[in-house]
Amino acid sequence: MPTDAAHSPNATNAAPPAAMSGRGFTVRALGEIAIRCNNIAAMRAFYENVIGLPLLAVRPSGIVFLRISEGHAGHTCVLALFPDDGARGEGGNLHHLALTIDYSEQAAAMRHFDRHAIPHRVEEFPWIGWRGLFVTDPEGNTVELVAADPNGPRP
Repeated sequence: MPTDAAHSPNATNAAPPAAMSGRGFTVRALGEIAIRCNNIAAMRAFYENVIGLPLLAVRPSGIVFLRISEGHAGHTCVLALFPDDGARGEGGNLHHLALTIDYSEQAAAMRHFDRHAIPHRVEEFPWIGWRGLFVTDPEGNTVELVAADPNGPRP
């Protein structure tokens, strides 16, 4: 049976370079998946003990970070477990989706959002050397374009 070349395991579906896209930035990897948890202890035990993700950090706020992989350009790919704060939007239990971009491209991303009148905010995470640029998708989900500061600490 013939195979569709675009769906072949050897197919390359590379995104166009940032300069060609007109955006000035390119998503490089998944940065993190963040879930609101009713029972954070049970969720942590499941992802640590059943799935096998190593603990990266537990923040004073109660947020648990588990390492998924090395990620891109110094930004470790993580699963973040957030205590349920009751602030659910249309996204349900999803706290936010984080996509990794290069630190040097975050300013271009902000200019792109400004050109398209897309509200955004920036948050620094000095404890781990990351900076997040946050927007909201059409269904109310928070999307973060996250990058590791090349001069910041590494987990």
